[in-house]
Amino acid sequence: MKNRIVFSIIVSLLIWIAGAVGFFYIKEHTASKIFAESMILKKNEGITKHQSPPEIKEIIREAQKKVVMVELEDGTVGSGFLYNHKGDIITNAHVVSGAKDVKIRTTDAKGYDGKVIGISTETDVAVVRVEALENVEPLNLSPDTMLELGDEILALGSPLGFQNTVTTGIISGTDRDLNVEPYKYNNVYQISAPIAPGNSGGPLIDRQTGNVVGINSARIEQGNIGFSLPIGTVLSLVNSWSETPMKNLPMLEAIDVPKEIDENKILETSDYLVSYFIESINFKDFVTAYSLLGSDWQSKVDYQSFRNEYLNILSISIEELKTIKNEDIVTVETVLSTVQQTDIGKKTTLKKVNYVIAYENDQAKIIAEVHKD
Repeated sequence: MKNRIVFSIIVSLLIWIAGAVGFFYIKEHTASKIFAESMILKKNEGITKHQSPPEIKEIIREAQKKVVMVELEDGTVGSGFLYNHKGDIITNAHVVSGAKDVKIRTTDAKGYDGKVIGISTETDVAVVRVEALENVEPLNLSPDTMLELGDEILALGSPLGFQNTVTTGIISGTDRDLNVEPYKYNNVYQISAPIAPGNSGGPLIDRQTGNVVGINSARIEQGNIGFSLPIGTVLSLVNSWSETPMKNLPMLEAIDVPKEIDENKILETSDYLVSYFIESINFKDFVTAYSLLGSDWQSKVDYQSFRNEYLNILSISIEELKTIKNEDIVTVETVLSTVQQTDIGKKTTLKKVNYVIAYENDQAKIIAEVHKD
């Protein structure tokens, strides 16, 4: 009898101990599950990080190294970009029309000899091979990406000879068709990013990925509407030239370059030059802004003094702009709204400033800045 009682007590104690251990185990295990970092959230977080677009400055910095200016013997310029490790440059056919040999200038101002190895008579695309750029890392292409209305894009190139110019915008239309003799543009992107002569052949870049999705090829001056060939529509043609260069280039008629600069061209260039000057100051790119000044102005104002003049300016916006030509001199009359940092805070002023434009060695320069009361 006594043994049974002892046995019962021992069994009861074991049951209590087992229950206590089980209780605390379940409590701790469940709590750790409840309060542990959610694996779903962790996975989603990883996806979010993976999908977040790179910084725009990072995209531009990397892309500019592979975007080039294409120069012909007659002085015309265009743009292009490195697309493979063979040193092949994609550009527009109309940029190198009538040429076999061209000069390629990279972002560090180095010049290289290039040879046209493929050009189309119907599609506005061509390939220039630069042996000196062989094995240089090219731009990434996204031939399967189809952008939609509202997608953000960047257009890089050398408008009016200003190398390393970047403009931003969106896809403002898709599947557009137009003819610009002798080329046919089918199912192209319409873009809002401003482009100018010299942009042709430059890359259209997807803001979300930093990859090339098109070739900036044409524009309509009214409203400054640009058009870009989707890279996927011409890549097979481009690859065929890269694999088997054309032995005989088609005899395309070269673009006529007038000996004297067209008046409308001068006015258009002057507008762009002043806008680019103001934009450079807004981005604190004083080196570029200073390079747009004429030699006489630069001889009177050194770079450091020029830079110091604009250091306290937070932003400048063009409220009005009018261009007037008088013989060989062009004056761009502007009304500028300037926000400046002062000792007592921000100060906004409205000023009339006239910029005088003239050509030096076939390059448009700002030779004077006149402040009006």
